[in-house]
Order: sequence, then structure tokens, then C-alpha cells
Amino acid sequence: MDKLIRYEHAAQYYETDMMGVIHHSNYIRWFEEARVDLLGKLGMPYRDMEDQGLIIPVLSASAEYKSMVRYGDTVYITPKLISLTPVRMTMEYTVTDKITGDIRTIGSTSHAFLNSNLKPIAIKKTHRDIYELLLEAVGKDLF
Repeated sequence: MDKLIRYEHAAQYYETDMMGVIHHSNYIRWFEEARVDLLGKLGMPYRDMEDQGLIIPVLSASAEYKSMVRYGDTVYITPKLISLTPVRMTMEYTVTDKITGDIRTIGSTSHAFLNSNLKPIAIKKTHRDIYELLLEAVGKDLF
């Protein structure tokens, strides 16, 4: 598998709070941006998965804030698939400052696999190709 580039995000003014730092809720959005980007780079754009009747809703999300990101900062969000079963997956994320490399935030999300009728499915049976691509990525640093 080719090495992938970490997802890069430039902090926007509208993402800040009254203290001039990125509001905590935006990190969960950044995790989603990085996850969707990673899936596309693995060869399974999220739109294509939806077209095949597969959706991957978030079951839980967490973030631990280590230091602040401010407007104008650029960060890397590095997603890592840490566990996969036929019905669920869990990802971890590390947000680092592009210039200093300092860790700003770490977090995780867990997801279920559902069909277009919002019923749980086992992708190992229903979408074997996607399952195999994800399985190949579990635990690997893809950057």
C-alpha cells in the first residue's frame, strides 16, 4: 500500500470562540474530514460507499485537548484505523501543528456499518471488497 499524506487543515476564523482559539466542537468535524479523506485515498470514496448502500454512522466520539489551535494555524489530522470487525470500526486521530509538530489534540470515533435502510450489516459478507481494504489498513501508519 502506498504511503498516504496526512490530512491538512488551515484553521478558519469562523471556527474560533471569543478567546480566539478553535472551538472544541470543530475537532470532531476535523476528524470526519480526515476520515473521509482517508477512505477516499484507500480507494473507497464515501460517496461510492453510500451509492453501494453502505453508511458508517458515528456511534461515539471523544477528544482530549492538549494545547490550543488558533486562527491561522495549520494542522495535520492523522487518522488511524485501530480496530475492525464485520459490524464496527474504531479510528484514532492525532492533530499536530504543521510547523512545530506539537500535538494539539488526540481523539477517537467508533462507527457501525448500516445499509441504506439503517439496519446493521456485516460488511465482511455484504461488501467484502470494502472490508478487505479496511482490514489491510488496520493498525498501520498511513502517512
